[in-house]
Amino acid sequence: MSNAAAPAPEGPDRTDPPLHVAIIMDGNGRWAAARGLPRAEGHRRGVEALRRVVRAAHELGILYLTIFSFSSENWSRPATEIGDLFGLLRRFIRNDLATLHRDGVRVRVIGERDGLEPDICALLNEAEELTRNNSKLNLVVAFNYGSRQEIAQGLASSAWRRLSAGEGTKGARLDDWAYCELADLDAAEYDEERSGLWTRGLLIRRNIADGDFAFFSTWCPVGTGIETLVMIEGHRWAIEDSFETAKNELGLDHNETRSWHGWHRHVSLVMLAFAMMAAIRYRANSTTPKKRSAG
Repeated sequence: MSNAAAPAPEGPDRTDPPLHVAIIMDGNGRWAAARGLPRAEGHRRGVEALRRVVRAAHELGILYLTIFSFSSENWSRPATEIGDLFGLLRRFIRNDLATLHRDGVRVRVIGERDGLEPDICALLNEAEELTRNNSKLNLVVAFNYGSRQEIAQGLASSAWRRLSAGEGTKGARLDDWAYCELADLDAAEYDEERSGLWTRGLLIRRNIADGDFAFFSTWCPVGTGIETLVMIEGHRWAIEDSFETAKNELGLDHNETRSWHGWHRHVSLVMLAFAMMAAIRYRANSTTPKKRSAG
């Protein structure tokens, strides 16, 4: 291969660091096995690599670094390997937390904590509490993480609030709601019509009757309260309710579409027909028919 420098790519400046970098810490055990080393040594080397990555992210000005470290599926590994992993976590927090705090790193841990050893939970809480006001780098550690369902189940009871998303046919539509802030980002990087910090988040609704979850991705200015997000979701419900009403009145309840174009035509037809029916109903109800004279 030639040693000549490749021409710089055209387009936007490539020198600016990304705002958010995510890394899946996978393959450490296989790396060790391929070199005739114990799997525990592979995990230890992985922690050393993590230290270098955090230091580099801080030096490069990256704002968010998410580390996917231990998933809920990892519980199926041998007990000795799980013990080694938790031992590494303990040593990392005890040995590196002071340095992270000194360097302005904020530690945030996402994932389920039920079932973890008390000392592990205490260490995670200590790391979050000590660094909560730091802002140079947000180190998000996904630990014992899984699907959105597992994230919802892992939330503390204090994270849930019973709120109304608006009035329904039987009164206030009450559900339990929780809001998880995932990242604060510069809105101008994504939408030229907006500016300032906006939050990517996950709004979760839990049905009071059966405990079923519903999940909604959010994009809103930093500091937007959960009450506002729930109210907006209530407006979305009203739109969906109107759509279902239109389908029922037009006899399209059993319509199925299997493509984007088919769905678009179907929705356009229903909305047009519903608008026409609403206009006809309004005109019919706004005037009183004149009595016919007896003749």
